[in-house]
Amino acid sequence: MRHRMAAAVLALVGLLVSAYLLLYKLGVVGSLRCVGSGGCERVNTSPWSSFLGLPVAAYGVAGYLVLLGTAMYGLRGDQAGRPQATRALAALSALGVLFSLYLLALELFVIHAVCLWCSVSGVTILAIFALSAGALRKPSRAPAP
Repeated sequence: MRHRMAAAVLALVGLLVSAYLLLYKLGVVGSLRCVGSGGCERVNTSPWSSFLGLPVAAYGVAGYLVLLGTAMYGLRGDQAGRPQATRALAALSALGVLFSLYLLALELFVIHAVCLWCSVSGVTILAIFALSAGALRKPSRAPAP
Protein backbone atom coordinates (compact mmCIF):
# COMPACT_ATOMS: atom_id res chain seq x y z
CA MET A 1 0.00 0.00 0.00
CA ARG A 2 2.90 2.39 0.64
CA HIS A 3 3.88 2.33 -3.01
CA ARG A 4 0.34 3.40 -3.94
CA MET A 5 0.45 6.24 -1.43
CA ALA A 6 3.80 7.38 -2.82
CA ALA A 7 2.48 7.05 -6.37
CA ALA A 8 -0.52 9.21 -5.45
CA VAL A 9 1.74 11.93 -4.02
CA LEU A 10 4.00 11.78 -7.06
CA ALA A 11 1.01 11.90 -9.41
CA LEU A 12 -0.15 15.03 -7.59
CA VAL A 13 3.29 16.61 -8.07
CA GLY A 14 3.21 15.68 -11.76
CA LEU A 15 -0.29 17.08 -12.07
CA LEU A 16 0.77 20.41 -10.58
CA VAL A 17 3.82 20.65 -12.88
CA SER A 18 1.77 19.76 -15.95
CA ALA A 19 -0.98 22.20 -14.98
CA TYR A 20 1.61 24.98 -14.62
CA LEU A 21 3.01 24.21 -18.08
CA LEU A 22 -0.50 24.03 -19.56
CA LEU A 23 -1.44 27.38 -18.03
CA TYR A 24 1.68 28.87 -19.61
CA LYS A 25 0.84 27.35 -22.99
CA LEU A 26 -2.71 28.73 -22.76
CA GLY A 27 -1.40 32.20 -21.95
CA VAL A 28 -2.69 32.33 -18.37
CA VAL A 29 0.84 32.43 -16.91
CA GLY A 30 2.97 35.20 -18.39
CA SER A 31 6.39 33.57 -18.19
CA LEU A 32 7.83 30.35 -16.88
CA ARG A 33 10.00 30.48 -13.80
CA CYS A 34 12.89 28.31 -14.86
CA VAL A 35 16.51 28.14 -13.82
CA GLY A 36 18.88 28.41 -16.73
CA SER A 37 19.03 30.07 -20.09
CA GLY A 38 15.40 30.16 -21.14
CA GLY A 39 15.15 26.53 -22.18
CA CYS A 40 11.67 26.23 -20.73
CA GLU A 41 10.22 28.96 -22.94
CA ARG A 42 12.08 27.66 -25.97
CA VAL A 43 10.75 24.13 -25.48
CA ASN A 44 7.21 25.21 -24.64
CA THR A 45 6.89 27.58 -27.58
CA SER A 46 8.41 25.19 -30.11
CA PRO A 47 6.29 23.45 -32.76
CA TRP A 48 6.81 20.21 -30.80
CA SER A 49 5.01 21.57 -27.73
CA SER A 50 1.77 20.31 -29.27
CA PHE A 51 0.91 16.73 -30.16
CA LEU A 52 -2.08 15.81 -32.31
CA GLY A 53 -3.39 19.35 -31.98
CA LEU A 54 -3.26 19.54 -28.17
CA PRO A 55 -0.57 21.00 -25.92
CA VAL A 56 1.76 18.29 -24.64
CA ALA A 57 1.09 19.59 -21.12
CA ALA A 58 -2.60 18.70 -21.54
CA TYR A 59 -1.57 15.06 -22.00
CA GLY A 60 0.45 15.39 -18.82
CA VAL A 61 -2.52 16.76 -16.90
CA ALA A 62 -4.78 13.97 -18.17
CA GLY A 63 -2.18 11.28 -17.55
CA TYR A 64 -1.39 12.36 -14.03
CA LEU A 65 -5.11 12.65 -13.22
CA VAL A 66 -5.59 9.05 -14.35
CA LEU A 67 -2.56 7.93 -12.33
CA LEU A 68 -3.79 9.81 -9.26
CA GLY A 69 -7.25 8.24 -9.58
CA THR A 70 -5.77 4.78 -10.06
CA ALA A 71 -3.49 5.15 -7.04
CA MET A 72 -6.35 6.48 -4.90
CA TYR A 73 -8.61 3.62 -6.00
CA GLY A 74 -5.85 1.20 -5.02
CA LEU A 75 -5.79 2.72 -1.53
CA ARG A 76 -9.37 1.67 -0.83
CA GLY A 77 -9.61 -0.96 1.89
CA ASP A 78 -11.13 -3.59 -0.39
CA GLN A 79 -8.20 -3.18 -2.84
CA ALA A 80 -5.40 -3.55 -0.29
CA GLY A 81 -4.27 -7.06 -1.17
CA ARG A 82 -5.19 -6.98 -4.83
CA PRO A 83 -2.52 -6.26 -7.45
CA GLN A 84 -4.80 -4.81 -10.16
CA ALA A 85 -4.24 -1.16 -9.21
CA THR A 86 -0.49 -1.70 -9.05
CA ARG A 87 -0.52 -3.40 -12.45
CA ALA A 88 -2.51 -0.49 -13.88
CA LEU A 89 -0.10 2.04 -12.33
CA ALA A 90 2.87 0.18 -13.81
CA ALA A 91 1.31 -0.09 -17.28
CA LEU A 92 0.09 3.51 -17.41
CA SER A 93 3.33 4.95 -16.05
CA ALA A 94 5.33 2.82 -18.53
CA LEU A 95 3.45 4.59 -21.32
CA GLY A 96 4.25 7.90 -19.64
CA VAL A 97 7.94 7.01 -19.42
CA LEU A 98 8.03 6.16 -23.13
CA PHE A 99 6.31 9.44 -24.02
CA SER A 100 8.70 11.35 -21.73
CA LEU A 101 11.70 9.71 -23.43
CA TYR A 102 10.31 10.77 -26.81
CA LEU A 103 9.92 14.33 -25.55
CA LEU A 104 13.42 14.32 -24.04
CA ALA A 105 14.86 13.17 -27.38
CA LEU A 106 13.08 16.09 -29.06
CA GLU A 107 14.50 18.50 -26.48
CA LEU A 108 18.06 17.22 -26.84
CA PHE A 109 18.32 16.51 -30.56
CA VAL A 110 15.73 18.72 -32.28
CA ILE A 111 14.95 21.75 -30.10
CA HIS A 112 18.44 21.89 -28.53
CA ALA A 113 17.06 23.14 -25.23
CA VAL A 114 16.00 21.44 -22.02
CA CYS A 115 13.02 22.45 -19.93
CA LEU A 116 13.58 22.00 -16.20
CA TRP A 117 9.84 21.56 -15.54
CA CYS A 118 9.61 18.91 -18.26
CA SER A 119 12.56 17.12 -16.65
CA VAL A 120 10.80 17.19 -13.27
CA SER A 121 7.77 15.63 -14.92
CA GLY A 122 9.95 12.98 -16.56
CA VAL A 123 11.62 12.06 -13.27
CA THR A 124 8.22 11.98 -11.57
CA ILE A 125 6.71 9.54 -14.06
CA LEU A 126 9.85 7.42 -13.91
CA ALA A 127 9.58 7.28 -10.10
CA ILE A 128 5.92 6.20 -10.32
CA PHE A 129 6.91 3.46 -12.75
CA ALA A 130 9.82 2.30 -10.58
CA LEU A 131 7.62 2.15 -7.47
CA SER A 132 4.87 0.26 -9.26
CA ALA A 133 7.15 -2.17 -11.08
CA GLY A 134 9.07 -2.80 -7.87
CA ALA A 135 5.86 -3.51 -5.99
CA LEU A 136 4.82 -6.03 -8.65
CA ARG A 137 7.99 -7.99 -8.02
CA LYS A 138 7.23 -8.37 -4.31
CA PRO A 139 4.71 -10.99 -3.18
CA SER A 140 1.57 -9.28 -2.00
CA ARG A 141 0.36 -9.79 1.52
CA ALA A 142 -3.30 -10.24 2.24
CA PRO A 143 -4.79 -7.54 4.49
CA ALA A 144 -5.48 -8.43 8.09
CA PRO A 145 -9.13 -9.29 8.76
